[in-house]
Amino acid sequence: MSGGGFHVHGPHDHELEHAAQGGHGGHESGGGMIAQIAVITAIIATIGAIFAYMGGATQANAGLYKNNAAIKKTEASNQWNYFQAKSTKQSLAELARDLAPEDKKAGYQAKVDRYEKEKNDIKVIAEKLEAESVVWDQSSDAQIHQHHRWAQATTVLQVAIALAAIALLTRKKWLEYGMFAVAGVGLVIGALAVLHI
Repeated sequence: MSGGGFHVHGPHDHELEHAAQGGHGGHESGGGMIAQIAVITAIIATIGAIFAYMGGATQANAGLYKNNAAIKKTEASNQWNYFQAKSTKQSLAELARDLAPEDKKAGYQAKVDRYEKEKNDIKVIAEKLEAESVVWDQSSDAQIHQHHRWAQATTVLQVAIALAAIALLTRKKWLEYGMFAVAGVGLVIGALAVLHI
């Protein structure tokens, strides 16, 4: 217990604590390796936590952006429905104009002209909303791609931490090198996420 609460150890925490206190029979050659792996593991875990946070943030952004795209698409659809209603009214006004006596044709023509202007204004708004929807969709797709990069980087760093624990347990130098190599790959993938690649 620490501070009155429970403290749960991760799979390799005990090994790290034991190693830091000079465990494993106090082999001199392993002491440097143990300390080095312990420090590197802490650094990798910290970077992994940052990557995990960024992955969650980009996933949340993607959802928000997709929602904004749906809202804009709905607003555009509403405008197109309004446009269609004006088109129907214009068609009825044209029919009425064509069937009306000469003294009433001018009144119906004024309605036709008004509906045509209103339709054009509505069309501009609808097309603008559709364009905004496309931009929000593209932004969402970009955030999802970036989220996948953060998730990949986090996963690779977790594998590096697991290799560190195995390297501590087995004292195999090649596992330590493997841990460094895998951690390097995780950092490269994290850099790709930062660069939106």
